Order: sequence, then structure tokens, then C-alpha cells
Amino acid sequence: MRKIYAVTGAMLIAGMFACNRYLDVKPQGQIDEEAAANDPGSAQNLVTGVYNNMWLGKVHGFPFIGVTNIASDDADKGSFEDDAAPTQGQLDNLTMDANNTVFNDIWSGYYQAISRANRALQALESSTSLDQDMKSHLLGEAHFLRGYFYFNLVRIFGGVPKVDKVLTPPEAASDQYQTRAGADEIYQLIISDLEFALTNLPPKGGSGSQVGRATKGAAAGMLAKVFLYRQNWQRAYSLSDSVITGKVGSYSLADDYASIWRQSGANNAESIFEVQTGINATCDAAIEVYSNSQGPRAGGKGGWADLGWGFGGPSQSLVDEYEPGDKREAATIIFITRAGTVLWDGFRVPGKDSVQNDRYNYKAYHSRTREQFCGNLDRLPKNLRVLRLGEILLIHAEAALALGNANAAVADINALRERAGLTGKNSVTRADIWHERRVEMAMEHDRYFELVREDKLAPGTAAAAFRKHGKTFVAGKHEVFPIPFTQIQFSEGKLQQNPGY
Repeated sequence: MRKIYAVTGAMLIAGMFACNRYLDVKPQGQIDEEAAANDPGSAQNLVTGVYNNMWLGKVHGFPFIGVTNIASDDADKGSFEDDAAPTQGQLDNLTMDANNTVFNDIWSGYYQAISRANRALQALESSTSLDQDMKSHLLGEAHFLRGYFYFNLVRIFGGVPKVDKVLTPPEAASDQYQTRAGADEIYQLIISDLEFALTNLPPKGGSGSQVGRATKGAAAGMLAKVFLYRQNWQRAYSLSDSVITGKVGSYSLADDYASIWRQSGANNAESIFEVQTGINATCDAAIEVYSNSQGPRAGGKGGWADLGWGFGGPSQSLVDEYEPGDKREAATIIFITRAGTVLWDGFRVPGKDSVQNDRYNYKAYHSRTREQFCGNLDRLPKNLRVLRLGEILLIHAEAALALGNANAAVADINALRERAGLTGKNSVTRADIWHERRVEMAMEHDRYFELVREDKLAPGTAAAAFRKHGKTFVAGKHEVFPIPFTQIQFSEGKLQQNPGY
């Protein structure tokens, strides 16, 4: 029976039969799918169930923080020296191997989410009685989410099994779904999903749009990002331009950069797509341990209670990247001074002798006193900002420069610099844009992938960045992470390991 579960370990069981405690709707079994084909409310709940997978710790929690922030040069592991050393410590040192449980967690979490999206798509596509506009809209949301899940998977692992439908047990046991599709094929699926979403979703604020759900602007922005990774400069430019010029919804930069990551800044004018959180009846509508794992940690020092586990503190390399007077530095990094540090909500973290580390991630901080809090430290309702206008300007600038439109690139970069309190530039190079991307998007879970992407354009970029951070990046290996050994075992060796692991 082991072959039945080969592709993703527990994915088929979890996606088809298991009750997910994070859902606000019933477990999505056959009855719900049949109801969704004919009942708008059930159809909506089915797609809501796909969104709710984004709260899973294995999707956006501690493992995700590890492969995106801690593995990069933006952050150090933090906490005690030996705390999570076999998992996050490996990532921090770029010594990870296929037995590291972080990778199996991510693999199983993302494929569970993909399975849920596939089941929603199957139910909606088979419907003959739903209103066509609603059907197209919900299909667009499910395609957007599946495209997003696969985009993270392909950036983490490279080629992965392409599971684009609900599998029967014989199909799940077949070689087709127990071996890896190439990265190019996965990107084709991602682009197809996002193109469908772009065609079928309403713009932000348009008829049928809802706060927190995917919109035409989110699809255009995510597609622009995907095409940036594919070095399709023209599509990256035109799609990002459609967001900036308001063709797919109205967006504008937030006046105060620091406010973006406060609860009051959730879903603001700059926001294009966020993972939604908030207090509900069970106090679990939040990404598991996202904020708590990154909060300041006393560890028994100073006689004060921990604000978190202390992981993922901003690195010295990141600190060195900021120009004097850049407002983004203070909005991104909690600096623990000798005399103590007062946070934006008035909480005072005692001095350096009372904490485990000198720096913490301010963008992940959630106030226990000034923001929603129901007592569950592991589920602090912190929205994850997945896509915002600041990043779209960076995509637009890089694509514009590649296409020879230097004036547009300068305008984009200066809009960000001026908000940050810095002097604008008269001209920009690709290196200038990459610098601006790092400080604008610091600790927002893209830096590792961005270094890999930049290295393809300027070989040696990633190695130099990690060398400055005191790590060794091995070209031909570290562009992706290892395929989990557990999954290779499930497939009876049919899943091939990435080079160097």
C-alpha cells in the first residue's frame, strides 16, 4: 500500500479524508464537493478551505521562515546556539541535507494545500448549475492559489511532481506522479493557473471582490513576479505596469513604511495579496507560530517574559546594506540597545544582557496590548504580506531597465527611496535595483530566491553575498534545497535527488 501515498507522503490522506482543524468549514469530503457543485454557499466554503491551508505551519510557519529568511543572508538562526541546530541551524549554515525535517514539512504542507485546491477545482468544474460569473470567479481563486503554492515549491526544490488534478489510488501509484516534472513544466503550470486567474478574477474593489481574496491585481502582480524569474522582461514589465497604472485595480504606496506591518496596516492601499488572520471563535485563525517564533527572547534572563522564541534575527550583513537615514531600517529591525528598547506599542525590552540576541524581526512583531490577541501565543493574528505595490515597482524597474527604459526604472526606484527618506537618483544600474530590493523587501521571505535569480544574471552574486555573511554558497547545489529523503523513500527511489545532496 505504500505506493498509494508515494508522491507526497500524507498528502492524499490529508487532502481527501482528514479533518483539518484550521478550517472554518466542514472537512472537504465527497458530500461537500457534491454540494459545492450546486450550492453557492458550499462552493464558497470549498474555496475558503483552500485559503485556510495558508495558516498551516508547514506552509507559512517555522519551516517556511527557515528556507526563506534564515537560510538567506538577511537573517541568522538566533535563539540559543543549540536550539533547533539540527534543522534551522543547518539552514543557517547552508549545511542542510535531505534528512532535515524542515523539507519534509514543507513538501507535505504544500502538497496538502495543492490537493485541496485540486478538489475545489474538480467540484467547481463539474458544476452545471452555479451562476457562471460565480463559478468563473471561484475557479480563478483556486487557480491563483494553486499557482502560488507551486511557485514556492519550484523555487524551493526545483522540479517537483506535477499533481494538477485529483488522483485515484492507481494514478497516485503510477510513475507519472512519483517522479519529478522539470522546473520548466512546473512553471508552465504556474503561468497557466495565473493567466486563468487574471482573466476570471475581478479587480480590487470590483463587483464580487472581497478583502483578502485573490483579485485581478493579485494575479497580474504574481504573474509579473513569475515572469521576472523567467527573464521574460516584456511580460514582467507589462503586467507590473498594469498594476501601477490602475488597469487591474487601484493601488498606492502607503505613506508610512513602518505602518504596513501593523494590524492597522493590514489590507491597506499598498496591499495586493495577504494571508488573512484574525480572532475567531476558536482563536486559531492565524499562521502557526509565525510571529511567536520570531519574537524577542529572554531565555530566563532579566526577569521578563519572552515575546517569542528569538529565531530569524536580522543579520549584520543586512544592517550594513542600509544607507544612513533610511527609514526602512528602523521599521524592519528591532535593535536591542544596552539600556533597553521601547517598541512601538510601549513595551520595553530590557537591555542586551537580558535577551538572547541583539536584533529581531520587526515586521513579524505582533503586539499583545495594542493589537488583537486572545491569549494564544502560537497563533498571533499577523497577516502575512505576500505581495504589495512596493515589490511591483521593483519588478517594473528591473524589467524596464532590461528593456532599455531607464527613465521608468529611475521613477520607480525614486518613489521607494523618497518614501524611505532618501535622496532620489538620476540614474540606476541593475545593482542599484538589487540593492533597493534588498532593503525594501528585507525579511519578507524572498531574499534566498532572489540571490539565486540574481546569480543567473550575474554569476558569482550569490557566493559573494553569502561570503560577506560568513557562509559558503556552492554553485550548482545551493540554488535549490534537497528533496526530502522521506519522500524519496515513499517513491521507492523514483524521486531523484537534487545535485550535491
